Amino acid sequence: MDKIIVHGGRALAGTVKISGSKNSALPILAATLLTKEPCVIHRVPDLSDVHYMLQILNHLGAEVERASGVVTVKAEKVSTVAPYDVVRKMRASVCVLGPLLGREKEATVSLPGGCVIGDRPIDLHLRGFESLGTAVRVHAGDIKVFAPRLRGASISLKGKFGSTVLGTDNVMMAAVLADGVTVIQDAASEPEVVDLANFLNKMGAKIEGAGSSRIVIEGVPELHSAEHEVIPDRIEAGTFLIAGAIAGKEVTITRVNSQHLTAITNALESSGYEISGNNGSLTIQPNGTLKPLNLRTEPYPGFPTDMQAQMCALLATAQGESAVTENIFPQRFMHISELKRMGAAIELDGATAKICGVDGLSGAPVMASDLRASAALVLAGLKAEGMTEINRVYHIDRGYELIDEKLGGLGAHIERVKV
Repeated sequence: MDKIIVHGGRALAGTVKISGSKNSALPILAATLLTKEPCVIHRVPDLSDVHYMLQILNHLGAEVERASGVVTVKAEKVSTVAPYDVVRKMRASVCVLGPLLGREKEATVSLPGGCVIGDRPIDLHLRGFESLGTAVRVHAGDIKVFAPRLRGASISLKGKFGSTVLGTDNVMMAAVLADGVTVIQDAASEPEVVDLANFLNKMGAKIEGAGSSRIVIEGVPELHSAEHEVIPDRIEAGTFLIAGAIAGKEVTITRVNSQHLTAITNALESSGYEISGNNGSLTIQPNGTLKPLNLRTEPYPGFPTDMQAQMCALLATAQGESAVTENIFPQRFMHISELKRMGAAIELDGATAKICGVDGLSGAPVMASDLRASAALVLAGLKAEGMTEINRVYHIDRGYELIDEKLGGLGAHIERVKV
């Protein structure tokens, strides 16, 4: 097990390239199960979650080749069973349910694992499958789905805390091979859903409306091979923008889609940072005193829940009082206790973190609880005086490609140590 040690106080400057999106790559790789023909996916990030997904595809019978960010998958024959030992490490493994159901009309997948950030049920996925004519059974930790045939239907995927991204992905992948037309109401509109829909359309699917709350899918008899490039990771991009905000002189991120980052850049500009650039790159630099903010996480295009922890790290030293309300996963605040170990003044009031800015943070041993909390602790370490030791960094390797090397390239004093 590795740990990351950050020696704070170094000013960051320079350029960093953003990797392909984890949250796009995982369902797109799962979607290759929908055809017997080979599919080629470019700009696949080198992450532990991606490794797990490729292992799952291998277990299901697919031939997988990987070289320099390019993954080729040929699923000529597939198994329909993904047991616990295969899927336990990653919640996104549940997204193989949709393509297996669409192609084979049955699947058995163990309930997945992943980050501990509160209850994240998959009842909306299963409700969508049932609307398509699927029998669903959850027994002994396994999800079993079966349908003699899939029939198009009108489906709502609205949940207690908004639309479900993976649920939209899963139902969309099953519906592309259903008979008739499927209409997904209250669909998630995140760019990653659009990316998956674009890939499916390249495979011969007929999907319209991705990126809106209403997606229309006309079922087709079969899909074929396709080649696709994964979109840039907007959460990695946002994390490096905050790195530039928290400790930078002038940091530029490249290979980004700035339209996907509007909520993040708006928040940073409101807190006193100057951001410039174009659709392919963005530059952030200080512009006076860091100002406090009131933020609420919302489904896209609102401020993303996956950036909440990083923003808490930034606002910890904003003079005045800030408030960050978590509307997607109200229990997603396990990083708060670790930031307080570093000197942050943060109190929880229900689903709101009330942050009273302090003059500075101090390095301390801290424990990563989940993927984005890990990133927040690294960012706080960049700002803190002294040494911050972040344990359990296997979490950060799930979603950030070479984060220590990329930050080191910007001038951070950061090292990875084997324990």
